[in-house]
Amino acid sequence: MRNRFAFQLRYFLFWLVFLVAAKAVFLLYHFPKAASLSGADILRVFSYGLRLDASAAAYLSILPFGLLTAGSVLPPRFALDRLLRCYSAVVGSVVAFFTVADLELYQAWGFRLDATPLQYLDSPAEMAASAGSAPLLLLALLLAGLLVFGWGLYTKVCGRLPPPPPGFGRGRAAAAGLLYLALLAVPLRGGVQQIPINQGDVYFSARPFANHAAVNVPWNVVNSLFLQSGGPNQYQFMPDSVAERTVRALYAPGAGADTAATRLVRGPRPNVLFIILESFTAKLVAGTGGEKNVTPNLDRLARTGVLFTNIYAAGDRSQKGLVALLSGYPNQPTTSIIKYPRKTERLPHLCQSLERAGYASHYYYGGELAFANMKSYLVAAGYDQFTERADFPRSQQNSKWGAHDHLLFDRMLGDLKAQPQPFFVTAFTLSSHEPFDVPVPRRFAGTDETALFRNSVYYTDWALGRFLHRARQQPWWDNTLLVLVADHGHHLPGNDAIDSPGKFHIPLLLAGGALRPEARGRVVDTFGSQTDVAPTLLAQLGLPTTDYPWGYDLLRPVRQPFAFYAFTDGFGFVTPAGQLSYDNVGRRVTRGDTARLSPLLRQGQAYEQVSFGDFLRK
Repeated sequence: MRNRFAFQLRYFLFWLVFLVAAKAVFLLYHFPKAASLSGADILRVFSYGLRLDASAAAYLSILPFGLLTAGSVLPPRFALDRLLRCYSAVVGSVVAFFTVADLELYQAWGFRLDATPLQYLDSPAEMAASAGSAPLLLLALLLAGLLVFGWGLYTKVCGRLPPPPPGFGRGRAAAAGLLYLALLAVPLRGGVQQIPINQGDVYFSARPFANHAAVNVPWNVVNSLFLQSGGPNQYQFMPDSVAERTVRALYAPGAGADTAATRLVRGPRPNVLFIILESFTAKLVAGTGGEKNVTPNLDRLARTGVLFTNIYAAGDRSQKGLVALLSGYPNQPTTSIIKYPRKTERLPHLCQSLERAGYASHYYYGGELAFANMKSYLVAAGYDQFTERADFPRSQQNSKWGAHDHLLFDRMLGDLKAQPQPFFVTAFTLSSHEPFDVPVPRRFAGTDETALFRNSVYYTDWALGRFLHRARQQPWWDNTLLVLVADHGHHLPGNDAIDSPGKFHIPLLLAGGALRPEARGRVVDTFGSQTDVAPTLLAQLGLPTTDYPWGYDLLRPVRQPFAFYAFTDGFGFVTPAGQLSYDNVGRRVTRGDTARLSPLLRQGQAYEQVSFGDFLRK
């Protein structure tokens, strides 16, 4: 006889098996593409996707588990079993419909079902026309088959709800129900790890279809509803033609510098070591007008490298900085394109550009790549190898976020001895992220947040200097271009406002053995953004930059150099002529002289309108 208090486990298992079966249907429907995958990849589709399936099963189980808990204290005549079966039938039908709709939509659109179809609910005729070529009979049969399978599975796995055991009080029954509800939190967030599960956790392959097959459709639909930014463009300040013309004018070439004078690098194919420094604000770097003695190693390196002193982050979060730096793509005011894997798959990427030129690649991060959907973005970029938190021994995962920076640099230094050349190696530090805990004695006194932050930046600079001292002794150093840049700025020190240019001001430094002697010690004061780093680097390597239309070569600047940055529902625009910030909600300038800077306002509004429109079309 079935136990009443095993029903919750059986119910969760029912949803999990049904969702895994739906994944198998997707692979069978797209058999030609699935057949191109290896057996190991097919297994990974199910194993990687299982956590997302379990998360979806947990969400679908919340209401039934709550009903079972409430039913424990309700009168026996309360038809709990009938209510559960009715809920399961309705929700199961919706899940089956989404599953079948996704089969053909994926064929046409190339991405798994999300909230996109909701954009077309107000035009049913167009929806019907779009479905005209679909094999409706086959899809109807598949839907019927899934419904029959689901009901049979429910009958077999769950069956009728057993009555409570004799003598088992209502209070104890309710407590057991609450325990089951609490336990749902584990599969719901994808485990007990620090970062809740997201779509990037199921991405494992450089082949998009394999990653897409692992995605859970119901989870994806609901998740995209919360993330939805599908239009229309809410940043409509002027006719699109005027906005596009204004943005094109922003990229008009300036008085051209001599090509030879802009060539900084020796040799056609130097290695590229691209190090992204967490929260390295220009306010703590002496060479960019910041405090002295906080980043002594970076400042010392700047005297033998090429320092850019007027660079601004495109946004205020790590994931936004990654996209701006590695794809040359601007940020969005209320969301980030990295949350939408089907959009990021359409972005250019330095890794891809360099791979076409024969570069091997490796990405290093001491934390979890699943954070903020970074993994899906980086996997789609095509990196050959990844090293993240799980690849470090447990004894080295000694910060809240993972392995501290000196351990990351040690691991990278050891690997580079055997790294094929030319290489494109990207490393992202983490120790200067909140809560600013560092594994060395503090250099600066104080326990307030500013002092902790200053000490964490000092530690990362120390770890960087230690790495560079040893790297210079390696045979690969003389043919390596080092790129040092921050992922974003910081409100500390000084507690800058959300729209302050000072919060977004960051350092950018080119250094390494591959620099030409005459370039060493050069300071470039051109205004620019993170989106300009990729085209600047590619131009130095003699590679095409046409895939990166949102940036320009900082060494051959445009007629009016500028930097655009986005904060929560607002933007900033910085040029040699002045700077301003604009609040999209209040539709007002929050920083800068409106009368004097009205041309800049118009340019910033045009940039936001056109770039967000491009984001919507991705």
